[in-house]
Amino acid sequence: MNPDLLQALIFDVDGTLADTEQAHLQAFNEAFAQEGLPWHWDRALYTQLLNVSGGKERITHYWRQVQPDLKIIDSAAFTDTVQRIHDQKTAVYESLVNDASVALRPGVLQLIEQAHAAGLQLAIATTTSPVNIAALLRAAIGPNWSRFFAVIEDASTAPVKKPHPQVYLQTLARLKLPAEVCLAIEDSANGLRAARAAGLPVVITTNSFTEHHDFSGALCVLPDLGATTLAQLTGLHADGRAK
Repeated sequence: MNPDLLQALIFDVDGTLADTEQAHLQAFNEAFAQEGLPWHWDRALYTQLLNVSGGKERITHYWRQVQPDLKIIDSAAFTDTVQRIHDQKTAVYESLVNDASVALRPGVLQLIEQAHAAGLQLAIATTTSPVNIAALLRAAIGPNWSRFFAVIEDASTAPVKKPHPQVYLQTLARLKLPAEVCLAIEDSANGLRAARAAGLPVVITTNSFTEHHDFSGALCVLPDLGATTLAQLTGLHADGRAK
């Protein structure tokens, strides 16, 4: 294979493969209610909180915001409480996905199928949990969804969240490919920063939660992948390398 050609696509999940954030927001609020917490995140607040990558990290960040004098006497108990809230949230989210409340974004499945048929390697690099990934892609693609992906890196394997590049560096190491022959597809500024820090060229597909972000440094910014072919992405990648 020509070492100058595109050899792999690396996908983020939430907001990139699917418009998941509204379902995540609903799941967080239901988990808070189950826990008896007087918290309710509206869309505007959640949009701000998305600047914090990772569900457990988001809960902890918000808790410290609403209770700035919080003193954690028993760190293990605090961690267990955050984990319990997050586990409840994950269960609600999985139920929403199974009820077909979440679907792949326009063009995503076609692009995955085109790339797979063309012999490109496909990977997932996300801060979300493996349970969330499996629930989403099992519902959207079918029980054999993982056959498309050579590498899956997630919150369980890369605990240092975006914008840190850990998840992308580990993905590249497992793909055994240099960053310049891969293309990351992201939806957020944190994702862009993480991918660029790993040396990856990036295509952004915005959504209503991230369209206000600064995407300086991306190859291009698209509303979705509905009108985008593998040939077009290959051309963007080649143009980016030529600059």
